[in-house]
Amino acid sequence: MSQNEVDRGKRRFLIAATTAVGGIATVGVAVPFLASWMPSQRAKAAGAPVEVDIGKVEPGMILNVEWQGKPVWIVNRTKEMMDLLANHDGQLVDPKSEAQQQPEYCRNATRSRAEHANILVAVGICTHLGCSPSEKMKAGPVSGLGDDWPGGFFCPCHGSKFDLAARVYKGVPAPTNLVIPPYKYLSDNRILVGDDSKGA
Repeated sequence: MSQNEVDRGKRRFLIAATTAVGGIATVGVAVPFLASWMPSQRAKAAGAPVEVDIGKVEPGMILNVEWQGKPVWIVNRTKEMMDLLANHDGQLVDPKSEAQQQPEYCRNATRSRAEHANILVAVGICTHLGCSPSEKMKAGPVSGLGDDWPGGFFCPCHGSKFDLAARVYKGVPAPTNLVIPPYKYLSDNRILVGDDSKGA
């Protein structure tokens, strides 16, 4: 065997070995790089719909849950609370939620689905600068908001007020009603916040 044949054999071996090692290294770098583009399980969960059991939320109570990193209020309004909703439309900026993009099923005085009109589902973030309003659900002077307060929510940051349908009052900094997230009923006692699509 001549020296040239040995050199060619070594050269082919070195080229093949270098190519194989380079390919493995490329895959080793590419896989983590491409994986970094994929959202983490935590990020996926943060945007996922949230299933909530509302069976234990008694009339007059509020339940706080989190969806997409935001507080969501689920309020089971009493008959008395519901009766008060129609008494102050003239004091509200947008009583039927017609001025902003909201789910179609909340464009009414209760801002809720017709089959469960007593249940309010609203994002608990003030539409002024993003503070979280406090619940002031009891009507009258016990709320600290005056004798004629019908119950609702008060933002301590800048004084915005919302009624028990999360509708904003006139003359306060918040420009629009609180946001109603997409949601649907899975049963009488279970809702899915973050998804209002019809099932297949």
